[in-house]
Amino acid sequence: MTYLIGKELPGIPAGERFRQLLARPQILQMPGTHNGLAALQAKAAGFRALYLSGAAMSASMGLPDLGIITIDDVSFFIRQVSRACGLPVLVDGDTGYGGVLNVMHMVRSFEDAGAAAVHIEDQLLPKKCGHLNDKKLTDPIDMAAKIAAAVKARRHLYIIARTDAVASEGMDAAVARALAYLDAGADAIFPEALHDRDMFCEFARRVRVPLLANMTEFGRTPYFTASEFEAMGYKMVIWPASSLRVAAKAQEELFAAIARDGGTQNMVKRMQTRKELYATIGYHDYEALDASIVKTITPEGIQQS
Repeated sequence: MTYLIGKELPGIPAGERFRQLLARPQILQMPGTHNGLAALQAKAAGFRALYLSGAAMSASMGLPDLGIITIDDVSFFIRQVSRACGLPVLVDGDTGYGGVLNVMHMVRSFEDAGAAAVHIEDQLLPKKCGHLNDKKLTDPIDMAAKIAAAVKARRHLYIIARTDAVASEGMDAAVARALAYLDAGADAIFPEALHDRDMFCEFARRVRVPLLANMTEFGRTPYFTASEFEAMGYKMVIWPASSLRVAAKAQEELFAAIARDGGTQNMVKRMQTRKELYATIGYHDYEALDASIVKTITPEGIQQS
């Protein structure tokens, strides 16, 4: 059931469970899940770890991905996703929300909320999506200090350093930054916005640690499968905002249909049924915890003639 209790609660810290998944020979696939329901659906599909995208969290709040959301905002998303599914969650930590003390506060807050891992990027505020133009980068020494602070503050959190340097400074600078961040204590590297197979392979050849690939749609990276990233030397892959994009498109079409048709009657076949939703969220499991609640009989709904 959701909001795991008792013996269902994981006995090992989330960061350690994340490391165990990375110790397996295959690439770790993490779809973005922007709320607890999406997390349950991803778990049901067989995924072993999940991702929380800053872009998806921001968009779900009606905001652009410009570093506007706060540590507390993100912690709310972490709590609902990690509690719902019990899986290790990698979280987008943007630029760390300030200087080294802010980064340390972020690490402890995210751990307390249930995060397993976080990635921190080397942009300056206002930060931008890694696949957009004109990103401003922080000094690598300052970024290395943030990574060192994150490592010092953590109890179990897995720390991934993201570099956006390829687009503006080139491959050599991105590799140099990655090596500096590793020296500061990063567990893994996330090279953002690489735009062809050769670049992915070169980075993996020059930086021989666990690497994270970002398979976002409508960006600079061509569409590669998880197995293709694995063959290029990558240990993790995320699809950050895919579930949000699909859900948002479906909602857009629903609202247009209601405005056009005066109701939802022409969209019902595209909906998850009440019975399917209740099965996903474990509705009857909750009822079973409280003997005072009579088990709900799910109405079948009015049949259309």
